[in-house]
Amino acid sequence: MRFPVFGSRSFSALRNSTLSEVETVKRRKRDIIPVPHGTLPEPRGQDLDYVNIAYSHLVHSDWPKLDKLASGLTPFRVKHVLLKTLKDHVLSLEFFKWVELKNPSAITLQTQSIILHILTKHKKFKSAETIFRRVHDMSSDPLNLPPQIFDALVYSYRISDSSPRVFDALFKFYANMKKFRNATDVYLLMKGYGFLPRVESCNAYLSSLISLKRFGIALGFFKEMQNSHISPNVYTLNMVIAAFSKLGNLEKGFETFKEMEKMNVSPNAASYNTLIAGYCDKGLLSVGMKLKTVMEKAGTEPNEVTYNTLINAFCKEGKLQDASKLFKEMKDMNVSPDLVTYNTLIYGYSQVRDSETAGLLFEEMASNGFQANIITYNALIMGLCKEGKTKKAAYLVKELDRKKLVPDASTFSALIKGQCVRKNSERALHLYKSMKRAGFYPNEATFTPLLASLVENEDYDGAVSILKEMIERSVSPDPGTLTELCNGLCRVGKEELSIQLCKEIEARHLMANGLNDRSNNLGTNS
Repeated sequence: MRFPVFGSRSFSALRNSTLSEVETVKRRKRDIIPVPHGTLPEPRGQDLDYVNIAYSHLVHSDWPKLDKLASGLTPFRVKHVLLKTLKDHVLSLEFFKWVELKNPSAITLQTQSIILHILTKHKKFKSAETIFRRVHDMSSDPLNLPPQIFDALVYSYRISDSSPRVFDALFKFYANMKKFRNATDVYLLMKGYGFLPRVESCNAYLSSLISLKRFGIALGFFKEMQNSHISPNVYTLNMVIAAFSKLGNLEKGFETFKEMEKMNVSPNAASYNTLIAGYCDKGLLSVGMKLKTVMEKAGTEPNEVTYNTLINAFCKEGKLQDASKLFKEMKDMNVSPDLVTYNTLIYGYSQVRDSETAGLLFEEMASNGFQANIITYNALIMGLCKEGKTKKAAYLVKELDRKKLVPDASTFSALIKGQCVRKNSERALHLYKSMKRAGFYPNEATFTPLLASLVENEDYDGAVSILKEMIERSVSPDPGTLTELCNGLCRVGKEELSIQLCKEIEARHLMANGLNDRSNNLGTNS
């Protein structure tokens, strides 16, 4: 089956948008595929005797006698025993598990479909999910498995006296697994037979799409839900707002928020938090704060997510005084700060070279029972290194080992920048090599000060090795630093190397605008 690409038009392409709603419903009913009357031959002779005897032993929980029948199990006999236990899901599942243990070859997709019908009709969805997962994991072709499972369920639907919940459970299973294509396949098959998923399953699908950053597809599916008269709940609409926000369409997100009332859905804290996060991501902090006020007036109390979002936004803008006010208000309102709150503030103060306040927050965090993680230590180390306090930073690195925390790329980057601040390019280069040996690589924010420090200290060999690494990793060098390096190379008689490096940078399209012409004249001032 070819999977449709669901964009802004997405599911709406499944129907003629010019039809009136009444005509659409009529056409939908007319196009629905009837569920086939699957049949299963009645057992006769030895098969009939086996089924009756096995069922009797099962009802009486006479497992020793049942064990003696294990060698005679066949898929046909298993199906008929399961059909005799339709009204007792406990007995059905016990028998199914016994067959799996004693004679796995008697378990087929058809026998699995019957137990799935029984479990889902009795709302035993966790047990059903376990079986769905086993079927999925054992498949050699998982991409094409959904139609096979669906067909098995359809053809055993009537003989199992089932309910539409079985298809809903299959759809939700793939949604929870974040198998977008498989879930989409199941949804379209369901729709073809006139079955629609519950809103909870639709929410699981929307959640998987958003986690996969398929925001446009998520919005398309929401439109499909509306057209199919699947009533959204607050969780649905929160995800719709989130999708609009992630796409930068805050106007539509706010419009959805305002329409909640018309849909008889009351916004919750997450509704406000999602909008606030969207405006903060756009740098519209004043709007985010206004929404917090609206939230309070509406009787919805801001929670730790609300405060963390706003505090983080102010920290990113370097407005630590505003962030600190919110932090104080948070505590005054009996909203307990969490690890995210402290890490955000510690990072914020470290960014503005206020390691003293960052350290006080670290102490407060510890006194409140929070265990610092690698993010906490990286923020503190970064702040100290920005101020050139590399000895204190080194002490914290040693503390990582005592806390059984492993340094990561951010730890090394902070230490490298710290040595660059102290103009100790030799030590910075040593840390860079240690970073590579540990399996980490710097990003542009680390490469840039390292290269500049090496050039400033006239360590041209070290600078060239870093520049080559940058070229290999497609990281653009700072134009000013590159000019200084090339001029320095020319002064020490390495003009050809200078020209070669510039050509490599140009070939990789890493040359900044205006630098190309300048590179042709490199060395003229040497």
